[in-house]
Amino acid sequence: MAHLAARPPSRRPPTRTDARRPRRLAGLGLAAAAGLAVLGFGLVQAVAGRPDAAPTGSGGPSVAAATGSAAASTGPDGRGSGGSPGSSAPSASASPPVAVDPVAARAARLQATLDRLRVKLAIPGLSATILLPDGTSWTGVGGLAVVASQTPVTPETAFAFASVSKTFTSAVVLELVDEGRIHLTDRAADLLPGLAFRIDRRITVAMLLNHTSGLADYFLNPKIDGPLRARPSDAWPVTRTLAYVGRALSPPGVAWHYSNTNYLLLGLIVERVTARRLADAIRTRLLEPTGLGTIWFQAIETSRAPLADGYRFLGTKRTARPIDLADGSGVAPFRSVITAAGGAGSLAGTSADLARWGRALYGGDVLGPQGTALLLSGFTKTTGYLPGVAYGFGIQALTIDGHPSLGHSGRVLGFRSAIRHFPIDGITIAVLTNQSRADPGLIVRALLAVVAPPPVVVCPTCPPGPGSSSDPSASLPPASPTTP
Repeated sequence: MAHLAARPPSRRPPTRTDARRPRRLAGLGLAAAAGLAVLGFGLVQAVAGRPDAAPTGSGGPSVAAATGSAAASTGPDGRGSGGSPGSSAPSASASPPVAVDPVAARAARLQATLDRLRVKLAIPGLSATILLPDGTSWTGVGGLAVVASQTPVTPETAFAFASVSKTFTSAVVLELVDEGRIHLTDRAADLLPGLAFRIDRRITVAMLLNHTSGLADYFLNPKIDGPLRARPSDAWPVTRTLAYVGRALSPPGVAWHYSNTNYLLLGLIVERVTARRLADAIRTRLLEPTGLGTIWFQAIETSRAPLADGYRFLGTKRTARPIDLADGSGVAPFRSVITAAGGAGSLAGTSADLARWGRALYGGDVLGPQGTALLLSGFTKTTGYLPGVAYGFGIQALTIDGHPSLGHSGRVLGFRSAIRHFPIDGITIAVLTNQSRADPGLIVRALLAVVAPPPVVVCPTCPPGPGSSSDPSASLPPASPTTP
């Protein structure tokens, strides 16, 4: 089932800094343009502003031609409106052309695409939202939120975000940097005095944000899975979680290693600097100003929408039985892993609000010109499981079938998610699923093909720049099943 809306993305109410916060990325100026140009994305077009032309990918003639023009112009004999072969003039007895609603046709194609991939990938339940450049949106859902009770997914169903939560933690940190309360060059150890965990004094806030600290990921420690799953309803204190970090993978600032430890520490830094819980900082600074009422910090705040159960599978066959991971606590997938995740992966919400968050964050509404330019300035070359993808301050950048995008993906046992904002196209896509074996990036790619025409190739012989990829499977590393 699908839900169409003509409502524009929610806007942030005025605050003391909104005078310098434009609604779209076009107002960021030279600082952001320089940061993006370094990546070779061609995203500078979005920074400089697109020409005042008809919005691309908004369901115009290309969608109508793909979905309805044949029915409108072809008669029962297949020769075109009842005329003779090759004739363009209809006969006197020809029926009038059948009008095709391009918006309805596009919605039908999107839902059919979603349904097809859900079955092909054997996903129990999913929800996807697309925000289009003309201010309209589409939400499609399918499958079951709870298999045992046959509870269907609806547009109001929430899913665990997993590592997409890092975009919220990063945004709070960058707001504090913009306010002068934190500096990217600050030593993490100085911001967390007395922490029962030794932090190399060379590690800075910037290194935590873009995963160049060298710290190992506690969720990749094979010894953590047993305790987490043995008592899934337990709440894990940060001291217990940090005990599983292990030895550093490299000296600080030398190499890139994706590590949830970095964002657990960033959440602690936010709490130390603001004297508030990270959940409270995210709500008052980000969620309330942007009107995102269905997103919440799990295990700290109460649920704000019906929450899907997470499912795991023993094997890769589509016929494998889904195993429900719910522990009865109302935290998905279960309390121990979410409390261990902290600032690295604790949020949940609907696909509609996640899409609005992506557009607000990457469009410049959340951080303003300077903060958004800062967000786009910290990219570093990734290694291993993310070839061709640039990673910055809580942000992934990659090109999907010629369309540059900004966003993040997430995985935790029982859930996978992806948010992608396409600044040149003016499109934002969010996909949430309640399983952890199939990549939602495949769904993003398929939905994008429906709403966006092929991009203009400026230099067909030029090699792709950093972050270019035809396969948007940039999720999280193959690792522990509890990795958010």
